[in-house]
Amino acid sequence: MPHLLYIESSPRKQRSASIEVARTFIDAWQAQHAIATVDTLDVWNTPLPEFDGAALDAKYAGIQGIERTPEQAQAWAQITELAQRFVSADIILFAVPMWNFGIPYKLKHLIDVVSQKDLLFTFDERGLNGLLDGRKVVVIAARGAPLDRAEHQIAYLTTWAEMVGIDEQYNIVIEKTLLGPEVDAESRSAASKAAVELAASL
Repeated sequence: MPHLLYIESSPRKQRSASIEVARTFIDAWQAQHAIATVDTLDVWNTPLPEFDGAALDAKYAGIQGIERTPEQAQAWAQITELAQRFVSADIILFAVPMWNFGIPYKLKHLIDVVSQKDLLFTFDERGLNGLLDGRKVVVIAARGAPLDRAEHQIAYLTTWAEMVGIDEQYNIVIEKTLLGPEVDAESRSAASKAAVELAASL
């Protein structure tokens, strides 16, 4: 059964361009897969564990092969549960507004929590070995205006995908969302069309 993990990272909800186009993608993808399932992870409404204290100690206990204390084991169980939502997905869909040339801090928080050894990757003397091979990533990236400098939105998520072993990534960019209602609507429309076409191929 095809399964999609949808990660929503805009707090604007009904006004969000990234959410609007991502939902268009989901509707089109589900139309192609009658028994498909979708897991929505809204980073603004999902409690994300802090990565300090027992959680940080649990990470290093695992790396060093030391038995975790009950408190550390409980913290790691929360992190493992979140990471499992990535492991269970065939497609990971990110709806991402650009904040200061990068991604919202809540999305960074999620990625920092789940991207752990033996959960999404391993490593040895040869380097990193991702554990999510065979999955696909789709990034719906919204930007207020065209960029004339380096971006750390799609670039960051591409690096992350490669780290966890995903080499099949598709990007849809919605630009000029702050350049007036008509330009915004045109950009959303073009991106939505691209999302429907992409969904039909996955």
